[in-house]
Amino acid sequence: MVSALCEQMHELFFRGWENLLHIGICSAGSYLALFAFIRISGKRTMSKLTAVDFVVSVTLGSTLSWMILAQVSVSEGVLAVMVIVGLQYLLAKVAHKSPILETVINSQPTLLFYNGCFLDATLSKECVTEEEIYAAVREFRIESMDEVRAVVMELNGELTVVQRGEIREHTSLDDLNLPE
Repeated sequence: MVSALCEQMHELFFRGWENLLHIGICSAGSYLALFAFIRISGKRTMSKLTAVDFVVSVTLGSTLSWMILAQVSVSEGVLAVMVIVGLQYLLAKVAHKSPILETVINSQPTLLFYNGCFLDATLSKECVTEEEIYAAVREFRIESMDEVRAVVMELNGELTVVQRGEIREHTSLDDLNLPE
């Protein structure tokens, strides 16, 4: 019984040189293949701008781990990476060309606080509390809410605080439906 337990413990920490060599080769090949595809496909592949971009990041990480742990061969993993990056590129191009599909693929920024007022309907819809708005304002190193023009939930779910300033013809809030 003790020897079986010792053998299980030994296998938990070391299964043999062949396994280590296999994981080392798969890790290096997977890393280089993923790095090459990310460099070819551009910066957007690793951004977290939208839900699609976030899914791509998570899926690439999962695929890389499957390749490293030899759950799939390196060639199968490379094909998976090519498909993931290709779909992300295709969806980004389609969203760029078609305003209708852009709204289907990407979310829209949401105004949560504007000109001194919490917008309760959008806070409720987005499941954001006033405390989270205050925290976002503090992150921007602003003490007084009187200095805040707006708080926006961006496409990626982050909260952006827009300080009051001189109102000009074009502002960063132009793409939002501002209350009167």
